Amino acid sequence: MTIKEIAQLAGVSSAAVSRYLNGGYVSDEKKEQIKKVIEETGYQPSAQARILRTKRACLVGVVVPKINSESISRVTAGIEQVLSRRGYQMLLASTDNQPAKEITYLKLFESYPVDGIVLIGTMITGEHKKFLKESKVPVVVVGQYTKYANCIYHDDYGAGKAMGKIVADSVRGKGKVAYIGVTREDKAVGAAREDGFRAGLRAEGVELEEGYTRKSQFTMESGYQAALDLLEKKKDIAIISCATDTIAAGAIEALHACSEERIPQSIQNSGTRMKYILDSSGTRITGFGDNQFLKAVTGGIPTVHFGYKTSGIRGAELLLDVIERGEKIPIEMKLGFRLVNKDK
Repeated sequence: MTIKEIAQLAGVSSAAVSRYLNGGYVSDEKKEQIKKVIEETGYQPSAQARILRTKRACLVGVVVPKINSESISRVTAGIEQVLSRRGYQMLLASTDNQPAKEITYLKLFESYPVDGIVLIGTMITGEHKKFLKESKVPVVVVGQYTKYANCIYHDDYGAGKAMGKIVADSVRGKGKVAYIGVTREDKAVGAAREDGFRAGLRAEGVELEEGYTRKSQFTMESGYQAALDLLEKKKDIAIISCATDTIAAGAIEALHACSEERIPQSIQNSGTRMKYILDSSGTRITGFGDNQFLKAVTGGIPTVHFGYKTSGIRGAELLLDVIERGEKIPIEMKLGFRLVNKDK
């Protein structure tokens, strides 16, 4: 059907139908008439006609490192909230934490076409910088700082420093501090958090000693292996701080693997298994991310809450401002953090 036919059935002008479809002003009475006809006929506006008319596809490409992540789901929920409210749809591409795939999907979206791209970045390589400088569509980077595109990022250094101070204060006279991080090619989670953590310890007169650090992937399994290696080689660890809550979950399981204590069957098959391990262990675990599932099964560990959904909302708003208004002023937005369960 055409707009003209919809207008005839609704008893309104074609201009009124056009305004209704494009979010313009239409009286409440006419809105109801048009809405009723559209619902009865199943009318869908022609995407090709809309692109020709508005020069926009109303599509935004979103590149994420993985989809089975609570933090990423919070970011994408924020993006979707803004896009749907403003008449856009989201095309999602997951890279399985492979930076090379990010470039592949960025180029794919650029030629698709989409009106803009949100990159939830893991690292900014030379190829990333080249794409961001030459991209034919606007790009907003969420989660990493870059001077080559508009970006929304978290205060990972500040969060790491705050956590380091808490850990230093609670570890005095009890043993050593260990840290499980990720690749420093990830400037936010890998470099900034660890550097901040070390600075926080140092400010309180504590050092992260050589031999008490490990590198992990962004998985529970990798966190388990890293923590197991630490605990088997160092018997004086009082606290293991982890770069993410997912890694921390693996570290909790490693505590049990290194313990000779058996978990009672009634607890083994319940949702309190991890809480029991923590309560019966002399070693504390901390993380970053405020993962709600981990909180549910442990009662909460010392961690850091980041505004992941807020970053998605701000990133989408920023991108649409560029698409619709042609905003040219470069934006770098750093979001804060909140310490959670710091006394546990």
